[in-house]
Amino acid sequence: MALTVHRGVSIVLIIIAIFYLYLAFQLPSFMNTVIDADTIPKITGFLLIILSVLYFFMPVKETEVEKEKRTEAKNDWHYILGMFIMTFLYITLLEVSGFLVTSIVFIFVCTRMLGYKKWKTNSIVSVLVPLFLYLSFTFLLNVRLPTGFMPF
Repeated sequence: MALTVHRGVSIVLIIIAIFYLYLAFQLPSFMNTVIDADTIPKITGFLLIILSVLYFFMPVKETEVEKEKRTEAKNDWHYILGMFIMTFLYITLLEVSGFLVTSIVFIFVCTRMLGYKKWKTNSIVSVLVPLFLYLSFTFLLNVRLPTGFMPF
């Protein structure tokens, strides 16, 4: 069985899933709860392992066009670096600026960086998605998200 690209990715995902599950099993459990804080991370970890194993055994026949696309993607390293920088800035500024402001800027800049050109649609989505998430978490689930410098 040859080690193709998708099999290599599958192996990396299995390793990540095993480490993720190790961390999920380190989460403390609480008494008198049906669904504990570690339930969703454990389900996610096992699901990632199952899907990675399925991906490993999935037959893939790569055409010349697909091979060329993969070599073209190697030239896009600056997009990957930009996304890492944006994610790092998002994590760093989340507490200071708050969820709403940071998420709006993050979504807008990332979609622009990845090539989405429609300013109006991008602006609407960048505002409505974080606003919907913020209102859902705050009022429906009673989960407090970082407010930053915003008074609400």
